[in-house]
Amino acid sequence: MWLSELWIATMASPKKTCCTIHSMKPPLNTLTSGNGHLRWLLALPKLGIVLLLGALLTLLWLLHLNEIEEERSALIKDVLWLEQNLYFHLNGNEEQLQQLAVDVAMLPEPRRIFRLRVSHLLKNNPEISQILWLDKNHSVIDALPGSAPPDREIEAFGPPVTSKAFDMARRLGKLVYSEPFFLENNHAFIEVAVPVYQDKEFSGMLVAVYPLETLLGNLVPWWFTEKYKVVITDDNDILYATKTHIEGRGNQTYEILFDPPGYGLKLRVSTYQNNGNPLQQLLTVAIIALGAGVFWSLWIVRDLMKKRLQAEEALRSEHAFRTAMEDSLTVGMRARDLKGKVIYVNPAFCKMTGFASEELVGRVPPMPYWIPEQIDETFAIHQSVMAGKAPLDGFEITFMRKNGERFHALVYEAKLIDGNGQHTGWMASVLDVTERKHAEELARLQQEQLQFTSRLVTMGEMASTLAHELNQPLAAIASYNSGCLNLLQRSDCEIEEIRPALEKIGVQAQRAGRIIRRVHDFVRKSEPKRAPCQLAEVVEDCLGFSEADARKRHIRIECEIPEVPPIPADRLMLEQVLLNLIRNGMDAMASTPEGHRKLHISVGLEAAELKISVTDNGCGIGPAIREKLFTAFFTTKPEGMGVGLSICRSIVEFHRGRLWAEDNHQSPTGSGTIFSFTLPLEAA
Repeated sequence: MWLSELWIATMASPKKTCCTIHSMKPPLNTLTSGNGHLRWLLALPKLGIVLLLGALLTLLWLLHLNEIEEERSALIKDVLWLEQNLYFHLNGNEEQLQQLAVDVAMLPEPRRIFRLRVSHLLKNNPEISQILWLDKNHSVIDALPGSAPPDREIEAFGPPVTSKAFDMARRLGKLVYSEPFFLENNHAFIEVAVPVYQDKEFSGMLVAVYPLETLLGNLVPWWFTEKYKVVITDDNDILYATKTHIEGRGNQTYEILFDPPGYGLKLRVSTYQNNGNPLQQLLTVAIIALGAGVFWSLWIVRDLMKKRLQAEEALRSEHAFRTAMEDSLTVGMRARDLKGKVIYVNPAFCKMTGFASEELVGRVPPMPYWIPEQIDETFAIHQSVMAGKAPLDGFEITFMRKNGERFHALVYEAKLIDGNGQHTGWMASVLDVTERKHAEELARLQQEQLQFTSRLVTMGEMASTLAHELNQPLAAIASYNSGCLNLLQRSDCEIEEIRPALEKIGVQAQRAGRIIRRVHDFVRKSEPKRAPCQLAEVVEDCLGFSEADARKRHIRIECEIPEVPPIPADRLMLEQVLLNLIRNGMDAMASTPEGHRKLHISVGLEAAELKISVTDNGCGIGPAIREKLFTAFFTTKPEGMGVGLSICRSIVEFHRGRLWAEDNHQSPTGSGTIFSFTLPLEAA
């Protein structure tokens, strides 16, 4: 470590260190002796680390041996507990069987007593699979469960194993266990035979059948198998039964005689394979890794200063690269701390606002580029950003340049995170969108002019029809006026005769006035203005424009307009959309047979919006045309402008709705189109 400090001091102040070394001029043997002592000083920490590692590993090994001994002791205690538990259960069953043997011999109705007691015994002792009552000739008197054992179990009393237990119990006059035997499916069983004496004479035998697998399954608790694997085996390592939930051999095993039933049966209990204490293993690995790390750190100390110099050089290069990149940006960058103080601005932001970096860095709100008359609004936006509530898609704000010029800015705010992952402030990307705003305003004005032009074109196309429509009320007015004059020339003329004609003249004049007013309202130029309007009145005005043209083309127009609430919309714009869709539908039915020329207008209420549909039985729209249907200046009419549907979509989207077209599958001609658009019921 002393050498490391010397290197660091040397690299930190090279001139001073070099001068000191030259002025001292130590002899060569002194330097050699110093190097020898330095090697010993570096060797001592290594030796200490080796000794420490040895001591820690030895301690871990002793702890491991102690854990093995404790595990062995716990295993023996648990096995002895299991042996006593099995003994108590089997002993209790023996006492109940002996009492049952006495009762069936002494009490009346022995078969009923047998069934009653055995059913209770089987219910409380599920480790017993069957209890049989045999006479002295090995014949079954009764058995539960079932009136008799299965065929193979009856045959089991024939082999020498069970016959031997039967004969031994009869000779000894006491309870006897049989040797273990296997039946179908290689299941091991043992039987306990209890002799029955009536008037001191042997009259039969009670036999209880124990499946060894069931015996372990019911008498070995679940927590025991969570820790150990229990096996019933004999001296020849024949496996009779096992209970475990993990396969494989264990670390430690302990055996004890299984008596009763005896016959060399043993309980073998094994611990599960233990992968060791993870914490201890982790500690061992950590100690070894720590020692290796210390050795490794000693070897790399000599390279630290070299790497430090390389890192400083890389940092200078990176700083120069970042500075060049920031200077080339056209997007303004502004960084503020959590209190709102400006801590960084790039040249693009300075150029955008007209202020120098020195004038902005360190400033706190209000900023010099804020508009004086909008200080309160701008400060509210500033507080919202500081609270982390800035919109993710940015927000627009108006700033002021140093010369007083105003400009529109689009600002995106993001968290400023330091190298430690701490939130230290906010970084803003500022775009000057003044030109874009002007372009959008110009595009909006051009769109309005295009809509107005479209209305004029539509009205021009309908001029002859409207002239014919106006000619009718004017001709009627002239006719009624001539009639009135003729009546006035008569000497017997009465006022009541003239009154009906004058009333009809007024009606026709009002009709002509409505037509002229409707045309005037439709073609006048006005700013878009949304106000509550009745959709039924809009449709009625559009039909007034279209009825004459529909009669001329022999087209029947049907309307289905339920009672709907007023909607916030620009009435002239909606009339333009509906009139355009109606005229397109009538144009599409030019080649349709007259009997099928029908245009259907329907209005439906869906959730929080209205759906207006215009359905025709015309020629339909092909797939190639459908893709360009709403494209500006695309048309299929020889004399069309190609702006009608494009303007209609813009108007509908201005009202926060949508416009689309689909095929009319219910058309009697097999073709046709349904144009639909939606309008929200509530204003934005």
